[in-house]
Amino acid sequence: MTVPALLAVVEGASEVTDDGAVEVLLSAVRRAAPEVRVVRADIDVHQPELAPVLATELDDGEAVVAVPLMLSPGPHLHRDLSSELAADRGRAAALAPALGSDDTVIELLASRLVHSGLGPDDVIVMAAAGSSDHHVVRESVEAGRRLAHLLERYVTVGFLSAAVPRLAGAVATMRSLHPGSRVAVSSFFLSSGRFAESVADAGGDVVAGPLLAPGRRPPEPLVELVLSRYRQGAAELAPVRHP
Repeated sequence: MTVPALLAVVEGASEVTDDGAVEVLLSAVRRAAPEVRVVRADIDVHQPELAPVLATELDDGEAVVAVPLMLSPGPHLHRDLSSELAADRGRAAALAPALGSDDTVIELLASRLVHSGLGPDDVIVMAAAGSSDHHVVRESVEAGRRLAHLLERYVTVGFLSAAVPRLAGAVATMRSLHPGSRVAVSSFFLSSGRFAESVADAGGDVVAGPLLAPGRRPPEPLVELVLSRYRQGAAELAPVRHP
């Protein structure tokens, strides 16, 4: 089997659409693994459609590993993407795990806070998108718990939509519970967009932006995480069985 393509699945909704930072990340992935063809697929997470990209961007029968470039996509999206890949019966395909709250992501969240000016007495709120899917909410809360463990201090999670507590309320609560302390806000987002930009309006004293920033080189550990997910998926590829 030839080297499978890497299909980078990106959420295309206006709330999370980046301003070029994801493409810079994909360029770094291409440089790190020049033997791998990297193709981008922007999808609607509610109705993902990979068929047009598979048909137009890949060769007939070219093997592919789809890597969701998402931190908390939810199980419904995994099922939908799996179905989309399975529908292309003439192609060996695998769906890799999303980036999720991998150790690399948690470490990068901590690093972003520190470089944004986190002080020893600051209290921390982690901003997450929120969802009506309790699996997504639970994933965000787990990410906050792991960030707290890494930083050895309490972290509360505030959501921007569909879940409580809302971010502005979480910031206000932490300010009330810790008078005199600054509130530092961590952004549990891969890249910028309406959600990420609204974090700045939540009232935090220190705001750490998303993992990717326009005009900046993507963190090397994030590049390696994308390739690690790709390799995980590639290990599960099976040859196409023709009747």
